[in-house]
Amino acid sequence: MPCDASGHTLGQLAVDARRPGDPGTGGPAEQPKGRAMSWAPDLYLRFQDERTRPAAELAARVAVADPRAVIDLGCGPGNSTAVLRARWPAAEVTGLDSDAAMLAAAAASNARVRWVRGDAASWEADGAFDVVYSNAMLQWLPDHAAVVPRLFRAVAPGGALALQIPVRMGSAIDRDVAAAIADPRWRDALVTAARALTDHDPLFYYDLLCARAARLDVWTTEYCHALDGPEAILAWVRGTRLRPFLAALPSDADRQEFEAALLERITLSHPRRGDGRVVFPFRRLFLVAYRGPT
Repeated sequence: MPCDASGHTLGQLAVDARRPGDPGTGGPAEQPKGRAMSWAPDLYLRFQDERTRPAAELAARVAVADPRAVIDLGCGPGNSTAVLRARWPAAEVTGLDSDAAMLAAAAASNARVRWVRGDAASWEADGAFDVVYSNAMLQWLPDHAAVVPRLFRAVAPGGALALQIPVRMGSAIDRDVAAAIADPRWRDALVTAARALTDHDPLFYYDLLCARAARLDVWTTEYCHALDGPEAILAWVRGTRLRPFLAALPSDADRQEFEAALLERITLSHPRRGDGRVVFPFRRLFLVAYRGPT
């Protein structure tokens, strides 16, 4: 894969960099049966401010002063890539994603980025980028013990790998989704989809990189998003986490019934507060690993 913009106009959508049969960036390695799983940029960006805040906070913590080349893996509709473009205006910025609709939205949003259709699950570029950045993508890839060191190898001397990964474990929405997919009405159809996401505790990532990195910063933040109601929480997860489950269900009627059952659980677990809104706690793990100067 090219690591610079040679031969490409900035803002041009580059050729598909995936190999046949590769899982898509931001998608599970094993596609569940049912309708094709795709991303909806408009639905994702309904919560643009809330989704972009951790992207900005991650970029702000990266202590690389003047990077030459920066890449956003799993760039989606470009909101996180815009953060990188503003953070390092002199850098050559690349956004990579496997979803055509997301890349089209990204390309329309910012012409000063090289957009590439490719798969982060197999992407390699040893030592090519001063900042390798990924905001809320890694959870869609399996085998983090292999993927994270490979991404770190793409970091140039003196550069950094910066990751943000949503944390599902122990959250109310995690319990709600687990209970919904265990329902006998659709449990069998959702067996494969239930394996679509991967995450680990912070010490897993620390242990994975502490011997490789010259400096390592790992932390978690829990955001308390005030939303209009339980339906807003459902819309939030419909745009991301529910995608493999909805794709695996055999009919629109099943999808509607599944969402209705999940909404009942969300309504009980996220009661309205004194102002009539609901609070959606969302925990995220952040990691910045620095490569030594040589």
